[in-house]
Amino acid sequence: MCKTKKAINAASPTSTPRSYKSHPNPKSPRPTTSSPTISSISFRPSDQHTTSISDMLAPHAPVSSPRSFASATLRDTLPENPHVYPFSEICSATNNFTDKYCYSSSSTPSWRCTLRGRDVIVYQHKFRRQIGTTQLQQRLSLICRSHHVSIIKLLGASISDHHIHLVYDFVSGTKLADCLRNTNNPAFTVLSNWLSRMQIATDVAHGLDYIHNRTGLKARFSHNHINSSAIIVTEPSFNAKICHFGTAQLCGEIQEGEEIVEQSYFSRSPTRSIELKKWGSLRAKIEGVRGYMSPEYQTTGVANEKSDVYAFGVMMLELLSGEEPLSYKFDKKRGALMRSSVIETARAAVHGDCEGGGGTRKWLDWRLKDSFPIEVAEEATRVALDCVDVDPAKRPDMIHVAGKISKFYLDSKIWSDGIKMPSDVSVSLAPR
Repeated sequence: MCKTKKAINAASPTSTPRSYKSHPNPKSPRPTTSSPTISSISFRPSDQHTTSISDMLAPHAPVSSPRSFASATLRDTLPENPHVYPFSEICSATNNFTDKYCYSSSSTPSWRCTLRGRDVIVYQHKFRRQIGTTQLQQRLSLICRSHHVSIIKLLGASISDHHIHLVYDFVSGTKLADCLRNTNNPAFTVLSNWLSRMQIATDVAHGLDYIHNRTGLKARFSHNHINSSAIIVTEPSFNAKICHFGTAQLCGEIQEGEEIVEQSYFSRSPTRSIELKKWGSLRAKIEGVRGYMSPEYQTTGVANEKSDVYAFGVMMLELLSGEEPLSYKFDKKRGALMRSSVIETARAAVHGDCEGGGGTRKWLDWRLKDSFPIEVAEEATRVALDCVDVDPAKRPDMIHVAGKISKFYLDSKIWSDGIKMPSDVSVSLAPR
């Protein structure tokens, strides 16, 4: 019988493996060893040892029999226990943070490097509020045990006095925002196929559904950072993967009941900052990307699952139209810059108020060249608009949204297969 995940000794790979020859009887009592307690763990950069979260939370877990995991392939497919990396190891892997940044959303610094033989990406975040060591360990342990094909896995973290470095698996791909908008060639997009966009929408919807309704871990989270720069599109099937899952929980972003003291806008940054006063002179700060923040998030600073639904709706409209959530265009008649919102233009298209007529078909990304099922496109636009409803109570849950998006993908697949050239017809471009 396969042992439980707690029975897997997935601590630092540098630790000495157990010798089963010295204990031929697996039922014999294990020798007593001293184990560190939670209160004795230090996260200071001077630590030279590596401690697994699982060892801190369950130091006396039984050792599984060597016959239980005879296959290395099976061991590789099981969830890994999170690791607390020494700060010195992070510095060494990133060459003291002098290596070039890798892909990242907003202005979050990130480095691609190799840690313990694994290709990873390290994100640097500031702590937004104070978090107890025990609470941080529990959150990290829970988030690292989550697994979903559409979520980039968190492997562990390194904690210093003011920063936390989150270590994620590196996934080769491109940000969705860059796939939709190429500054060097605005007329080109790799997502020129309707089915590829439905594939991305389906992956993101099911990833968020997993985050909101993770019954296997008996916990529910919100992502708080959904936007087109936090979605990585991979080749060759254009699958989408969600970045930064766990950042909001591990960095101590705001929770319900905190009072807003100050709001500030930065003209040169697409990020809105809300500062909250708490714990005396300390200030907790949360940032959200403009255009993706729900109305209640902007006014109260409270981000929850409904805020994720709103951000997903904006991303969906962005995926359908190819336009940015917020943009400014020069109006020749008025002689000034006019603000344009993808939500407003989508509503106008659905209600037939689009300038020049054409409705949804005209509103959709022109680079699709009218090659899409119009009924599916209209229904997908309506679902996205339901997600960005001003009233959070009227927004659907992600479990229902994911179901509808999956149906749209299947309908699009049937439509795509139906317009393909019959296999029994041959075409020759040779001269007659």
